[in-house]
Amino acid sequence: MNHRCGWMEVVCYAASTLLCAPFSGSDVTFVFINTTSMTWTAAQSYCRDHYTDLASVRNMTENQKIQEVIVGGNLAWIGLFRDSWKWSNGSNSSFSFWKNGQPDNKNGNEACVAADFSQSGTWEDWPCDMERAFICYGPVVSKKVVKVKFENKKNLDLNDPAVMEAMLKQLKQKLRDQGLDDNIKLSWRKQADGKVFHKEDKKTNKRRRKRDEL
Repeated sequence: MNHRCGWMEVVCYAASTLLCAPFSGSDVTFVFINTTSMTWTAAQSYCRDHYTDLASVRNMTENQKIQEVIVGGNLAWIGLFRDSWKWSNGSNSSFSFWKNGQPDNKNGNEACVAADFSQSGTWEDWPCDMERAFICYGPVVSKKVVKVKFENKKNLDLNDPAVMEAMLKQLKQKLRDQGLDDNIKLSWRKQADGKVFHKEDKKTNKRRRKRDEL
């Protein structure tokens, strides 16, 4: 089975969290992008760069999942466009959720589709150069915990942003060498005190080993 890895997160203190998800094409998560408004084409490019694609709404269950991530009654681009009404990812669907009187292709210039979440996410056709919020989709992410330790032989400040960035690059290369997806993204997660790394107490570890041996 082919697998596509999504976001990965590496946490280094005693344990690291790696996030990687097989992508089946059916179990997806939706992301509402309302921090910036874009044309339909720009929104499509953004979703493809950062997630998977603009959202396809293939049934009422997916329509409900999208409504759960929408803030307020926003009008947002989805992946449907007027090419025999195909989705942005190239797929076809028998499901439709048009608002009454839609699509009307007003002025012969409405080839893209937005969902109106003030009216249960019903669809309207609009000119593609309108700027709106939009909805991306991507694979559902699951978590796996892996313990990692680093030996600081050069006495580097491991909490230095430049050092942490260099370590992420090395980790990413090791994951590539193991055959994982080249699109893996890594990041550090801070602990409650704002630091990622903490020095290990060797004396405490020695006492623990002795107790284990008894």
